[in-house]
Amino acid sequence: VAINKIDLPDSNPDKIKHQLSEYGLVSEDWGGDTIFVLISALKKIGIPELLNMILLQSDMMLLKANPSKRAIGKVLDAKIDLGRGIVCSVIIEDGTLYVGDSFVGGACYGKVKALINDKGVSVKSVGPAKAISVLGFSSMPQAGDPFQVTKTEKEAKLISSKRQDLKKYESSKNVKKVTMSNLYDSIKEGTLKELKIILKADVQGSVEALKNSLEKLTNDEVRVRVVHSSAGVITETDISFASASDAIVIGFHVRPTAKAQVLADQEKVEIRKYNVIYDAINDVKSVLEGMLEPDVEQQFIGFAEVRAVINVPKIGVIAGCYVSRGLIKRDAITNVMRDGLQIHSGKISSLKRFKDDVKEVAEQYECGVVIDNYANIKEGDIIEAFEIKKVKKSFKA
Repeated sequence: VAINKIDLPDSNPDKIKHQLSEYGLVSEDWGGDTIFVLISALKKIGIPELLNMILLQSDMMLLKANPSKRAIGKVLDAKIDLGRGIVCSVIIEDGTLYVGDSFVGGACYGKVKALINDKGVSVKSVGPAKAISVLGFSSMPQAGDPFQVTKTEKEAKLISSKRQDLKKYESSKNVKKVTMSNLYDSIKEGTLKELKIILKADVQGSVEALKNSLEKLTNDEVRVRVVHSSAGVITETDISFASASDAIVIGFHVRPTAKAQVLADQEKVEIRKYNVIYDAINDVKSVLEGMLEPDVEQQFIGFAEVRAVINVPKIGVIAGCYVSRGLIKRDAITNVMRDGLQIHSGKISSLKRFKDDVKEVAEQYECGVVIDNYANIKEGDIIEAFEIKKVKKSFKA
């Protein structure tokens, strides 16, 4: 592992080592078996040591390659170039890759149209242990996908088709159908509130970075689940998947095709487009806040003194009151206090000024109060009035 930018004042290699140790990469000086080299690519610090360590590791691991074999390797990244189409960075691990070779990369296939090296020069072939930009992919692969040259294009298409079928099967297992049974279970478990996202971006690196950031937006009440992610434009397939899984579509530096936009309008699938990663994260946070149950608070609004008690047939007991502080509202929650002790808690079902029904009565005015299903009120009692307020929560992961 090369830790870069050690020339910066706030460089903290130990912090990086600690973070990487959580993923199983434990430094040799911490008792592990991972080699760490401190470098500054800008100031050329530690570069000779890094190269020596790479050579040492290759000798210890007995890494060998056969340039005469058909090429195999790994997809490092993929993007869409407006002038050249899909361009994928591939590291060749063994064999030699030639222009014109048929290949399969993950669930994608293709035929090498061009090979561009790190200097931007077009070459006819590339050997082991080298990275190259490959043009000719039929669709966008994922970073980390295996890359392999096949005998024929027909063989590449066949392998690609089988992998696509497997991918669809795995995706279908992750889409949980909502039934009355699992809906009830989800409500009981408190796991119902979930924001599902279909994520598309221009390059695979952005897909992974944004996916990791979004999936961290989770707490005890709500969570984000990225049900599908890939590099490339937003297609009709993405919209159909979003509709079936009740997800929103997020596009980072990409837009929907014309047909995909029409389908999204028909299926009422929401598409959100971003050019800045923090805008996407903050927007999703806002959506999650809207999904949170608000906090319920009981806020004091006023006192009323009971100065007379009237028993009215068919209505019940009416407390003739004087509002000594704040105000009294119909439907307010009340505590009835007697000699400093709470003797009842209920709700105001009727509030009158003279013979008129009113919604509220202000301080220093008299009113008639009926408390729902309560008749044991007496002169001298104090009615404390409260109202229930729902306070919006802020999202905290």
